[in-house]
Amino acid sequence: MEIIENGSITSPRGFSASGIACGIKAQAPDLALVFSETAASTAGLFTRNKLCAAPIQLSQQHIVGGIARAVLINSGNANACTGDRGLQDARRMAQQLAEIANIPVEQTLIASTGVIGHFLPMDKIEPGIEKAVQQLNAKGGLQAARAIMTTDTRPKSAAIECTIDGKRCRIGAMAKGSGMIHPRLATLIAVFTTDCAIESGLLQQALRNSADKSFNTLTVDGETSTNDCLFFLANGHCGNEPIKTQNADFAVFQSALDKLAVMLARETARDGEGATKLITVTIREAATAKEADRAARAVANSLLVKTAIFGRDPNWGRVISALGASEVSLEPEKIRISFAGISVAVQGRAIDYDTQAMKQALEEAEIEIEASLGAGSADARVYTCDLSYDYIKINADYHT
Repeated sequence: MEIIENGSITSPRGFSASGIACGIKAQAPDLALVFSETAASTAGLFTRNKLCAAPIQLSQQHIVGGIARAVLINSGNANACTGDRGLQDARRMAQQLAEIANIPVEQTLIASTGVIGHFLPMDKIEPGIEKAVQQLNAKGGLQAARAIMTTDTRPKSAAIECTIDGKRCRIGAMAKGSGMIHPRLATLIAVFTTDCAIESGLLQQALRNSADKSFNTLTVDGETSTNDCLFFLANGHCGNEPIKTQNADFAVFQSALDKLAVMLARETARDGEGATKLITVTIREAATAKEADRAARAVANSLLVKTAIFGRDPNWGRVISALGASEVSLEPEKIRISFAGISVAVQGRAIDYDTQAMKQALEEAEIEIEASLGAGSADARVYTCDLSYDYIKINADYHT
C-alpha cells in the first residue's frame, strides 16, 4: 500500500466534492459537500456528549439504513443547543440537498461545526447548498477540506491506495479539528471515502477498529465536543468482489484504513490550537491495556506536562505526578521515564543526562514522552500537543 501524493476525499473513484463560501463566516469557505455517484455502504461514529448537536441527531437517524450518497458540512456555526428550531434547520439542509441532488433524503448525512448556541443563517445556507451541488467536481477534495475548518491552521486531507481482490482500491479522507478535542467513540469531524466494495456492517467494524487506534488516542485539551462525528462511504467503484467476511481482503483494507486514520489523528494533534509541538505519549509495562490507556491520557492531558514541553523543559516530575494521580497500578522503584529518547529517570529516581543533547531534542517539532510502569506488559500510545500562550488567545476570542 502507498500514500497518494496530494490525495484527498475525491481520490477514490466515483466521488466528487466542493467547498464554497455561503456567508456563515465573514471571509472564508464554510460549506463542504462530499458526493458519491452511486449509493454507498455507510458507517459512522458519533460524540458521546449528552448535549449532542441537531445535525448529529439527524445523521444518527439516517445512518441506520447503512446507505448514503452525500455528506454536507457547514463550519462557523455548530447548530448545537438550538432546540427544535435547530433540528428543523438540520432537516431543511438534508431535504434541500436531497431535492437538488435528486437523492433520497435518508441518504444524506449532515454535520456542523463552530460556535454553540446560535441558530443557523438558513437564508445563506440554502442558496449555498445549491451552489455546492453545482460546483461538485472530482478535484474538489481540498476545497471541501478547507471549508470545514474552524480554528484549524491548515486543511487535513490524505488518501492511500492498496490492492484488494487484484484491484487497486483507494481510501480518501478529510478531517477538521484543532480545539475541543477529546474523543469518546469518535473525535472532531472526519469523512472517509473508498471505492472498495464492502458490506456496511464490516465497514462499521473497520471504522471502529481504526478509530480506537487513531482518533480515540487523540487529545488536545480534554474537551469532548457536542458535534464530533466520523463518516465512511464505500461505493464499490474499484470493482473488487465485495468484502462480506473478515477475510484476507478485509485485513488489507483494515491495515490501509488504520494507516490513514493515524496520519490524520497525528495531524490533528500537530495542529492543536496554538500548538508548537506534536507530542506522543507512550506507556510501557502497564498492568492492563485499559490502565495503560488511562495513564497515557493522564500524562497527555496534564496542563503541567503540556506547558513544560512548550517551554522545552524535561520536567519528569510532572509526568510521574500525572501517572500517580491516574490511580493505575505501578511499581515506583521500576518506573522509567524518557523525553525524546533520552532517559531522565530510572527506578523512579533522577539520573544524569546530556543537557545539551536534551535541549536540542526538545527543539524538534515532534517529541515523545515514554514511561514504563513496571506493573505488567500492556502498552498504549496517545497523541497530543503542547499548550502555548496562543491557546489562551484563540479561545478567549473565539466567540467574540
